[in-house]
Amino acid sequence: MNKNLKKLILAAIFAAIAVVGSLFSFPIFGSKCAPIQHVINVMCAIFLGPWYGLGCAFVSSLIRNLLGLGTLMAFPGSMCGALLAGLLYMWLKKRWGAYIGEVFGTSVIGGLLAYPIASLIMGNSEATLFAYIVPFLISTGVGTVIAIIIIEIMAGTGLLKRLQDMLK
Repeated sequence: MNKNLKKLILAAIFAAIAVVGSLFSFPIFGSKCAPIQHVINVMCAIFLGPWYGLGCAFVSSLIRNLLGLGTLMAFPGSMCGALLAGLLYMWLKKRWGAYIGEVFGTSVIGGLLAYPIASLIMGNSEATLFAYIVPFLISTGVGTVIAIIIIEIMAGTGLLKRLQDMLK
C-alpha cells in the first residue's frame, strides 16, 4: 500500500478518535479539560509529521464544530499544537520535541490566537489577550501526559519503531 495512503488513513482514524474523544471532558480549576485532541496531536506528530497533524487537527475541529461538540476555540489550540509538535519532532528527531511543541503550541500560541477569535468573531467583549493560555495549558498538559505514557510504553516494547517503519 502507498505510504501516503497509509498516512491518510491513519490521519482519518486519529481525527475520528479526536471527535469521539471530545465527548469526554472534566473540570479542573474552572477549566474544561478535554485531553484527547492533545493526545492525538502528539501521536500525529510522531507518526505522521506536521502537515498531516495540522490537517487532522483542522478536520477534527471542523467536525466537532459542525456536530456542536466544540467551539471556534478548537481551531487555534489544536492546530497550533499539532503543527509545532510535528515541526519540532521532525527537526529534532526526539519525542520530547513533540511533547514540548504540543504544550507550547496549544497553550501559548493557540491561547494568544484564541483572543481575536473570541473578541472579533464570537463577540466576547470580556475576552482578554492572555485569558485562554491557562485553560488551554491545563487541557494540553493532561493530554500530553497521557500521550507521553502511551508513547513511552510503545517505545519500550518496540511497537513505536515498528509502527513508524510501517509508515515509511
